[in-house]
Amino acid sequence: MSTTIDISKEIEDSHNHEKQKTLFFVSNVWYFIVKYHEQHEKKIIHSIKVGISLILVSLLYLLDPLFKHVGENVIWAIMTVVLIHDFFAGATLSKGLFRIVGTTVGGGLGCLVAILAEDSGKIGYAAIVGTSVFVSGAVATYCRTIPRIKRKYDYGIMIFILTFNLVAVSGSRADKILELARQRLVAIGMGVAVCIITNLLVYPMWAGDELHNLTSSRFNKLASCVEGSYTHTKKFVGEKKGHLSINISGCKSVLNSKSSDESLANFARWEPWHGKFGFSYPWEKYLQIGELLRELASIILPLHACIASPLQPSTTLRQPTKETCKHIGLSLGLTMRELGENILKMRRGQEKVPTVPRLQSIKLELTILSTSELQAIENVEALAIANILFLLMEIVEKLKVLAKEVEELGEIAGFESK
Repeated sequence: MSTTIDISKEIEDSHNHEKQKTLFFVSNVWYFIVKYHEQHEKKIIHSIKVGISLILVSLLYLLDPLFKHVGENVIWAIMTVVLIHDFFAGATLSKGLFRIVGTTVGGGLGCLVAILAEDSGKIGYAAIVGTSVFVSGAVATYCRTIPRIKRKYDYGIMIFILTFNLVAVSGSRADKILELARQRLVAIGMGVAVCIITNLLVYPMWAGDELHNLTSSRFNKLASCVEGSYTHTKKFVGEKKGHLSINISGCKSVLNSKSSDESLANFARWEPWHGKFGFSYPWEKYLQIGELLRELASIILPLHACIASPLQPSTTLRQPTKETCKHIGLSLGLTMRELGENILKMRRGQEKVPTVPRLQSIKLELTILSTSELQAIENVEALAIANILFLLMEIVEKLKVLAKEVEELGEIAGFESK
């Protein structure tokens, strides 16, 4: 008796299994590409723009007609693209202008020093050049240490120092120095032009838009932190005790935003009219609002520490604050989100939901609670409740100032009224 084994079905199942594995792998790869593209789209676009700029300036060397005008100094055009092609259009504009001005001033003074020192003999040449290099380097470097100058003009001063030293100590004759300076300035100008054209015409990234959106989003981050405090406050005033874990990453990110805000505001001032952001737009107001947001975050952090502390008062003492904390947590979070949304959508506050009167009402509730419920309690446990109420009142006061600043921003920037 013989046994027949049908292997065709097994082969077919094996092929189907392999096909499913392949489809699964392709789908995972595609999902990864899509997610990566969503998260890094702007970075990819910026990288492509830098590549395009490098190709364009490389043509100065590869094409003979252009090479005759630029010569070997084409390397300065490539260096210019690498150095000034920034992520934001405003940064590229400012760096490009500073590079041209720094190169022109530094090169001009360097040529003047070389001409004056040319007929002074070997010792005289060394003395004049050495003295000029020392004085210019020391004065320019000191200027770079001044905060206001460093924040706005640091790159231009650095280019001045570099160009002046390269020209002054080159050791060439005056006529050769002038020709060399001219060629380098032409090459740098071409590099700056290529960067500005590609950065402004090919999917421009605006520092003003970034600062505007970041400022709005920070209201939501702090609102989430306060609402998180409210959630834990309900547990705090409830029946359960114990250490509570609270996410404070939003507060920390707001506290560390000062340097990025200043850089974005500085770049935004250089940007041309785009969207709803015209010339002389009040970017300084965004810095003031950002500073107030950091102060607000510094108040929310100790509030978290008080709520998350394992040393909690008794249930009898916690009970009177339950409903008040619930109402205050929701109201403060709602107020912050409204202020952030007003900035994001560039609109004035709605008259139907006035922010400042609402905050006044919250402060009144806190005052009544602290005087009526806690003044008769002499137990040390009352300090926990008192600290929370005090910090909540500080948040209310800071939000009142923020609401006025946002309203002033709307008036100066011309936000729409609704």
